Amino acid sequence: MIENFFRARDHVTIEQLTQSVRESAPGIGGVTVYRTLKLLERLGYAKELDFGEGVRRYESNLAPHHDHLVCRQCGTVIEFKDGEIENLQDLVTRRHGFHPTAHRLEIYGFCRKCVSGNSREPTR
Repeated sequence: MIENFFRARDHVTIEQLTQSVRESAPGIGGVTVYRTLKLLERLGYAKELDFGEGVRRYESNLAPHHDHLVCRQCGTVIEFKDGEIENLQDLVTRRHGFHPTAHRLEIYGFCRKCVSGNSREPTR
């Protein structure tokens, strides 16, 4: 189960991970997957993400730091890393004498496909 999680390329839901695990281990259920993900999260190997779509997703904490662009229409999540944003965050925290232990940046809007595929404004 743990191998399935760390091999996942997307931000997986418990249901998606359970389905993946059942292909090789049919006896493993959603409760086991949930408990294992929560354990990985407590140990710092996984993080829970909520992109406002009513479902929790998980990703490995072993991947390099990145931020997210989230489309409010189709749900696409684009990962990105931007050195200028990271530098600005460092500047702001130093300016305020703040010592961050973690941060997350999620920008919500509409992806290129949803904007260009509609002649009218995207739905919100």
